[in-house]
Amino acid sequence: MSDRMGAEIDGVQTKIWRWASSNAIWVVLALLFAIAALLSDAFLRPVYIFNVVRQAAPVGIAAIGVTLVMILGGVDLSVGAVISLTAVLTAVLMDGQVANIPLAVTVALAAGACIGGINGTLIAYNRISPFILTLGMAVVVTGMTQIYSGGTARGIVSPGFREFFNYRIGGIVPVLALTFLGLALLGVRLQQTTKFCRNLYLIGSNPQAAELSGLPVKRITIFAYALSGLMGAMAGIALLARSGVSSTFAGRGLEFDVLAAVILGGTTFQGGRGGIGGTIAAVFVLLIAFNLVNIVGLDYNAQLIVKGAIIIIASSAYIYFKKVR
Repeated sequence: MSDRMGAEIDGVQTKIWRWASSNAIWVVLALLFAIAALLSDAFLRPVYIFNVVRQAAPVGIAAIGVTLVMILGGVDLSVGAVISLTAVLTAVLMDGQVANIPLAVTVALAAGACIGGINGTLIAYNRISPFILTLGMAVVVTGMTQIYSGGTARGIVSPGFREFFNYRIGGIVPVLALTFLGLALLGVRLQQTTKFCRNLYLIGSNPQAAELSGLPVKRITIFAYALSGLMGAMAGIALLARSGVSSTFAGRGLEFDVLAAVILGGTTFQGGRGGIGGTIAAVFVLLIAFNLVNIVGLDYNAQLIVKGAIIIIASSAYIYFKKVR
């Protein structure tokens, strides 16, 4: 009887451990939010909470695309450069005219998808390291942005563009925040229901077996990177809508914010695991952590230390849990 009871207790403990290890980022988010609310009552105000969601939109949107690429077993370091390019491109093509908004947005989205598609094609057919290739693409795109803009902020944001995305529904929820949450929910839904996303996990877990089983690995790789580029372009448009300034370095360094969120959310460089839900939770964990750093009076350099430490701790934790299981 006691042996049976001990076995049942062990079974319950195992289930709790598995649940905690697979949902750790949500537990961390809840605990961090509770700490933030204790330190500042601003975190209890809906207006402030949705302002945090609005701030998270550019990084969060880009992280959705990078999550898909990393599930595949790749990485996209060009996303920061794509954000800068598409923010500048959108502002220049708008030229302060409302009638130009559809064309500007369409061209920016197409540019992002095209850059991602090129990344995917070169990786799929030439077996180039995704890390090296996308890093090189980031340099190329940064150079293109500098040449196109002349090295200075260019373009005039059309009237009503920023006002629309920053308008608060009910005086609380910014349209930009709602757009980000909508894209996140759509991404989670597609991840759970589409054959494409299931194939990403299969390829990420074992690329050779996936190819031998007849999966169109090259086509899926190209499409995944094109999606990452498309989401990067959306992030650039979101950043322009949030700030209203088309700086040539608007997205500089954001690729590290994106990577930190994706890794912290449980998606690893090895591929085959993780998901968009965890990534979105991690985006909020990072943003709340940085807000707390500001609340306690530490500067931007301290935020960089926190960001790097989070990436190291998250990677180490993944290896530990993998060994334990």
